[in-house]
Amino acid sequence: MNTVEPVTVGVLSLHNSKETKAICNAVEGLGHRPQWLRTDNTTIRVDDGRVTLEPSVDVIANRLLLSNTEQPCEALGLVNTLSRLVPTLNTPVATMTALHKLSTAVALAAHELPVPDVLLSLSSDRLNEARQEFGDEAVYKTAIGTHGGGTWKVGREERVNPKVGNRYAFLQELIERDADRHRDIRIYVVGDGIIGAMYRYAPDNDWRTNVALGGSVEDATDDLPRDVRDIAIESTEAIGLDYAGVDVVESDDGWYVLEVNPTAGFKGLFQATGVSPAPYIAKEAIERVGGEVDDEQVERLAGTLDDSRPSFLPAEPVAKDEVPSDIGYTEEIILTGTRGSETVVAKSDTGAKRTSIDTSLAADIGAGPIKSITKVRTGSASGSRSRPVVDVVVGVGGNQHTVTASVEDRSHMDYPVILGRDILSNYRVDVGRRTDGEEREFDEE
Repeated sequence: MNTVEPVTVGVLSLHNSKETKAICNAVEGLGHRPQWLRTDNTTIRVDDGRVTLEPSVDVIANRLLLSNTEQPCEALGLVNTLSRLVPTLNTPVATMTALHKLSTAVALAAHELPVPDVLLSLSSDRLNEARQEFGDEAVYKTAIGTHGGGTWKVGREERVNPKVGNRYAFLQELIERDADRHRDIRIYVVGDGIIGAMYRYAPDNDWRTNVALGGSVEDATDDLPRDVRDIAIESTEAIGLDYAGVDVVESDDGWYVLEVNPTAGFKGLFQATGVSPAPYIAKEAIERVGGEVDDEQVERLAGTLDDSRPSFLPAEPVAKDEVPSDIGYTEEIILTGTRGSETVVAKSDTGAKRTSIDTSLAADIGAGPIKSITKVRTGSASGSRSRPVVDVVVGVGGNQHTVTASVEDRSHMDYPVILGRDILSNYRVDVGRRTDGEEREFDEE
């Protein structure tokens, strides 16, 4: 029972995410007032020297997703503006440090926390000269990435560039203890405590453990050694975050911190542990501005991941938010691999499960390495044919999608790239719109 006035907690999120809904519902469940700061209701006004924020809130929990946007600085600028008006959890400075993986490594190393060896060089020659220092296999990743996107294993002879598309990239030491079943641990930290931890296992034919890529999870909370608990909490503090998912991996030499994620998802953790971080984040926000919380109620609420539609939301704005952006029958896209980027016109094909790219184009941008071989159905007597599958980053209308695309010879076809449902599921296809300005023809690609 609160003995002081309820706190209004603003959850800043421009995406319709389960985590945002869960935090809003937890705030309400703890007897306080939630507000979802989103595109249809947020206004900042400077009028005669007086600054106001609508809707009015007492504290903000920052849940902006930045990694998959082309211009994360725009969103960081928004957080920076709001943080000057209202106390903000996961401040813009801390979020920027966590967002940029090399910045994270530097900050952790400065606090004497264990991180893999890394090298970023603005010189392509210098970067490739140093490649030999990282052994037969190394990790090559963009400084800003998400859901395992922009991360590759590269061999000793593979040439790499200082930038992948418009993002800086660097080499990192590959940390593996068991190459046959690669796993790491995601530890969720809120304030100065650990909410839960999970083992994340890489899916078949991959080495990345991200749940978004199909990785499996298992409860690791009770298995954490004391020193690993300390590393997770100290890493969060070193970056300056109020809550984070800290990824650690074990090698024969000990434990290393791979990432400190300021907007880590809840789904995998709840699946593995049965504990939702949402009420703990709500509690951290409420108490930051002097509000009171029943700790027993926090624990009760944490037993459910309540990502239902918050009761305070009007129906119409939510429906508008859920309408996806349009994408044309043909669309200009930016295709990015380890060697560079190419701007091409792609065709949208809702009948294709997977995005497909031309063999020569894949080679030019450095798509890959090959992850697996997939069977594709055809109309021929043989019934199917095999195609290699590679990682590639696809930029569409300001958004970036990392997908596993199939590679085939498309030199005899009109378009070097077919966008499949792995990307189109995020959009509404406008079959009458063509980037190339031609009338639509129903071809057989």
